[in-house]
Amino acid sequence: MLFSIHMIDRPGSAELRVEVAEAHREFVGGHLDAMWAGGPLLADDETTAVGSLIIKDFVDRAAAVAFIAGEPYNRAGLFESVVIHGFHPVVKPS
Repeated sequence: MLFSIHMIDRPGSAELRVEVAEAHREFVGGHLDAMWAGGPLLADDETTAVGSLIIKDFVDRAAAVAFIAGEPYNRAGLFESVVIHGFHPVVKPS
């Protein structure tokens, strides 16, 4: 099943995001199978990251929870909140 993982950064954590970025990219790069979308959420200036969004196919919710528990940004304490929801795509890219 597809799950969306919506993560919002803690205020004032821009330096931490930069420090952990390489480990984050390596981790996500090793989990691209069944990844539908992923990337930073941006502030109104269209450049400042304020969080992240991942849409990925997981066996079940427990697998999504385990995935994000091992994600380096999350392990480093970057996120103020992490919300996981099942996702049913009605509109898909052509």
